[in-house]
Amino acid sequence: MPSTSHHEHFERVRQDHQRELVEDYVEEIAHLHRHLGEARASDLADRFGVSPAAVSKVVTRLKRDGLVNARPYRGIFLTDQGEELAHKVAARHSVVLQALLALGVPESIARADSEGIEHHCSDETVAAMHRFLADNPHLVPDSISRMTSR
Repeated sequence: MPSTSHHEHFERVRQDHQRELVEDYVEEIAHLHRHLGEARASDLADRFGVSPAAVSKVVTRLKRDGLVNARPYRGIFLTDQGEELAHKVAARHSVVLQALLALGVPESIARADSEGIEHHCSDETVAAMHRFLADNPHLVPDSISRMTSR
């Protein structure tokens, strides 16, 4: 196994933090569309506990990155690229949450921890968690394994 310097580990964490905000917003926009039929800046501000100006700044970044379309008084809509990212993030979130629950972490703690952990797991780690869950279905109650939303 190749050795990695501390610098490289910290660089990865910095990159993860940069992606975290984008992923949280894209995931929440998809969630709001599923459950409310629309996503408005005010909804995002309420959900994240931030100012409408902070939401506007992030939405501008999401538009620049091709993840959303937003028009004044019309709401925020994910592009195909945004939908794809939202699906990937939601799936990763679900696997991390189920893995924590399978390890015996209490549900309220697992839900809170999975919000942060999901952004810092590599695809390989999530795949390993998924294999572990598939190989040990007895560790995940049926009600938990059917979880798809928060």
